[in-house]
Amino acid sequence: MKNDNVVQIKSYAFAVRIIKVFKYLSEQKKEFVLSKQLLRCGTSIGANIEEAIGGQSSKDFFAKLTISYKEARETHYWIRLLKDTNYLSVEEADSLLKDVDELLRIIGSIQKTIRNS
Repeated sequence: MKNDNVVQIKSYAFAVRIIKVFKYLSEQKKEFVLSKQLLRCGTSIGANIEEAIGGQSSKDFFAKLTISYKEARETHYWIRLLKDTNYLSVEEADSLLKDVDELLRIIGSIQKTIRNS
C-alpha cells in the first residue's frame, strides 16, 4: 500500500475525530467509561491499518486488516450506545456512524479483494 491511500487517510482523520469526541464526553458530559471504550477501539482502527501497511507478509497484512474491521464494528456499537443513552446527539452520532460505515465498506472491500486473489 502507498502512503497516500484512502483507508490510511480516512482512518487517521476518524481517529482525530474520536479523540475530540472523547475529550467532549469526558470534559463536558463527565462520562468516562463508555468514552474510554470508544477512544480505544476508534483509534485502534487506524493503528491497525498502519500495522497492516508495515506487515511482514500478505498473511500479516490481512490479519491486521481483519483486526481493523473488528475494531470498526466495535466502534459502531459504542457510538450507537452513546447515541441511545443521549451522551451524543443524533446529529453527532450519525455523522460518526457515517464515517465508520465508510471505513467498514473500504476495509471490507480490501478484504474481499485479497480473498478473491
